[in-house]
Formats: sequence, C-alpha cells, structure tokens
Amino acid sequence: MKKKEFLKRVRKLAKPFRVNDGKDFKLKHIDPADTLNLKSEDKPKAQEALKNGIELLAELQDKLYAQDRWSVLLIFQAMDAAGKDGAIKHVMSGINPQGCQVFSFKAPTSEDLDHDFMWRCLKRLPERGRIGIFNRSYYEETLVVRVHEEILAKQKLPERLITKHIWDERFQDIRNIEKYLTRNGTIVRKFFLHVSNEEQKKRFLERIDHPEKNWKFSSADVKERGHWDEYMKAYEDMIRNTATKDSSWYVVPADNKWFTRLVVAAAVIDSLASLDLEYPEVGEEKLKELAEAKILLLEKK
Repeated sequence: MKKKEFLKRVRKLAKPFRVNDGKDFKLKHIDPADTLNLKSEDKPKAQEALKNGIELLAELQDKLYAQDRWSVLLIFQAMDAAGKDGAIKHVMSGINPQGCQVFSFKAPTSEDLDHDFMWRCLKRLPERGRIGIFNRSYYEETLVVRVHEEILAKQKLPERLITKHIWDERFQDIRNIEKYLTRNGTIVRKFFLHVSNEEQKKRFLERIDHPEKNWKFSSADVKERGHWDEYMKAYEDMIRNTATKDSSWYVVPADNKWFTRLVVAAAVIDSLASLDLEYPEVGEEKLKELAEAKILLLEKK
C-alpha cells in the first residue's frame, strides 16, 4: 500500500477517538469494547497493520530527530491494568532509543512536594527532535488527588489557596502550559486508555492466577476499584476541561489490547505526519565538501 493511502487510513482510524473540544464530551459515549466493527478474526490484519505502522513511525521519528525543530510529548493516563505499558512497548518498539525518552510518574517524593504540582514533569520535557512519553503525568493532580483529597492537604500549599476552585485553576494552568509548549514547537498528544470495570477485574484476576504476572499486582489496586465512579467522573471532567485543538485527547477503547495499540499507533503517526517532516536540505558548500571527501576516499586504498 502506498504511503499516502496508508496515512489516509491511519487518520480515519484515529479520528473517532480524538477530542479537540471537550465542552460537550461524555465518557459514556465511548464504549471500552469498541473496535470500529473489526472482529476477532480481523486481529491478524490489525497486527500486520500495526507492524507497517511501526515501520512508518520509525521513519517519521528519524526525520524528526534529523530535522531537530519539533518535539513530541505523548501523555498516557488510565486506570490500572488498562494497558499503558503494553501500548507504549508495542507502538514504540521500532523507535531509535536515541530519539525517545520514557518517564513514569508514581507518588511524588518529598522533593517533588517542595515544588509546584507540574515541576517534576516539566523538567522531563523532550528536547527538540525527540519523542517524550509520560506514563502518567501532571494530570494525576486532577485525578488521584481529586479522588483522595487528603493527599492535597500534604502538598504544602498555603491554606488560603485551597478553595473550591482549585480544580478549575489547575485545569487552567494545564491548558496554559500546553498552549505555551505548542507555541514553542512541542506537539502534545494525550491518551486516555478507557478500560471497562469488568475487563479490569478480569485482568486483575489473571495477574493473581498466573505466577509470572504476580509482580504486577498490588492490593492497593483493588482498593482503588472502590472509587471507580469517582475516577470516571474525574477523567471526564479532565478531558472536558483540557481537550483543545492544539492539545488533543484520544479516548481509546482499551478492552481489546490489539485494537488499543492500533489506535494509539495511528494517532501518533497522524500527529507526526502533520508536521511535514523532511531530512535537512544540504547546501552548496556541504555538497562540495561531500564530493571532495568522496574523491579522497576513492583515491586511498
């Protein structure tokens, strides 16, 4: 398949899950089991498409690195067992490690708490020419901290700043930061992997029943399931308040891992392709230098 046609299909695959304006967004409108009418028997074709996508992604990333003008920030948010690690692993498997950086953000350290809520993430932003991946991010400050407000009390904020408006203020801060990044050549794309309550339970049980997966399981994950409805409300509010044209959210159905990875790959490819990346043009002086070097190499045995 020609590249132009492949990119057209990529855009068609990613578009239904892209949220550019969160004003009217409702999480219930996205089915975690959706596969855009692809059936289980289509899985081999989807895996082949993913393989082709990874090859194209590697080419685009190489141009991004060579051009050294743009940077790309990919943010992944999800409930536990939604497949963030697997999506990152599979989709980015063909990327040159020199051009990609992955950071996972867990509970903040004491040093983190001595700074503003975005500090620990902003210091990990990708350099020009590179793809940066945040496995969780500053968005945790509008999710887990919102669901467990006792955490907020430990963040050393002056009491008068902790008001009923704090979440709206954090959304505003995030929008402003992401707009600033966009204006400075960092493309921000955000992924919420939307897994169902039933599928999460199934995956947790698999982690318990299979010894090789035991290390993935934490009893704290089960306790968080008790706050499922609160988290869904927090995720919906997060997307409604931070989805913009320049900093889109992709709400990706996550009950079928093969489809999740296909959509994530499509979205990343589409984002990179939109930059019209090309290798840097070589000027007359450089061409002359190359010609002279070639002569010297051919003359010497």
